[in-house]
Amino acid sequence: MAIKKNFSKDKKKCTVTFSLPAEAAPNATSVRVVGDFNNWNWNEGLELNRNKNAFQGKTVLEAGQRHEFRYLIDNQRWENDWQADEYAPSPYGCDNSVLVTPSATATKSGAKSTSTKTRAKKAPAQNGQTTTTRKVTSKGKSGIDFTVIEGVGPKICQILEKAGYNNFDALSKAKVTDLRQVLENAGSRYKMHDPSKWAKQARFAAKDQWSKLNEFQAELKKGK
Repeated sequence: MAIKKNFSKDKKKCTVTFSLPAEAAPNATSVRVVGDFNNWNWNEGLELNRNKNAFQGKTVLEAGQRHEFRYLIDNQRWENDWQADEYAPSPYGCDNSVLVTPSATATKSGAKSTSTKTRAKKAPAQNGQTTTTRKVTSKGKSGIDFTVIEGVGPKICQILEKAGYNNFDALSKAKVTDLRQVLENAGSRYKMHDPSKWAKQARFAAKDQWSKLNEFQAELKKGK
């Protein structure tokens, strides 16, 4: 993932190009950039066009601003930008990507934004694929970031916490039928989610086996 920035001649506007590798969403029908600059709203999100290697799209923003955003895939799954300028904790127990558009003074002086958080590390996986080495650092109400589970976004993270799943160990012991009921109780829009692999992923997370979790998630993506 990468962000490119091109400033206008007067340095007041910045054309930002967002890019999400195709391998991050191989079967996606729609990928949008959703953030504070479009009210975190799917319908107002910047839709990215797919080419051979990535989903890409451009938007124009004011210079001298700091924006939080994430990629939303098919209005179901969130993904961060691995090369964001910074990362910031969200109210949902996960990190948001941060985009900084330097002011005219900063761009003229050549100043660059500095990340105040550790960036997501990339680790080589099998078959030459690249996966993210997960480590929970953000704290929600339960102190757990369930969004490291493939298929769980910030809203479902809240739903699981509300249902009493307050740590990875508890989620690892959940029955699929119970999780389906939790999603059904949360509303019809959540019934489409498949929780059948959440408990197994949670077992890896509960044991701090992040490499095994990444390998398992890579297999899940292959099967999609």
